Amino acid sequence: MSSTVTAEFQSYMCLICGFIYDEAAGLPGEGIAPGTRWADVPPNWTCPECSARKDDFEMVQI
Repeated sequence: MSSTVTAEFQSYMCLICGFIYDEAAGLPGEGIAPGTRWADVPPNWTCPECSARKDDFEMVQI
């Protein structure tokens, strides 16, 4: 008997402007497919609202 455990998708909020990145939704307009985990978002990606870096985002519970 085997089971596959899939972690739930998380959301990350920009601490500068409040923009929310939702892993389940991704950002298709920016080339980030739905289901893209935060760790897989390119390191040079910036917030589409205020240009903050990934370091300026924090995981949030919604």
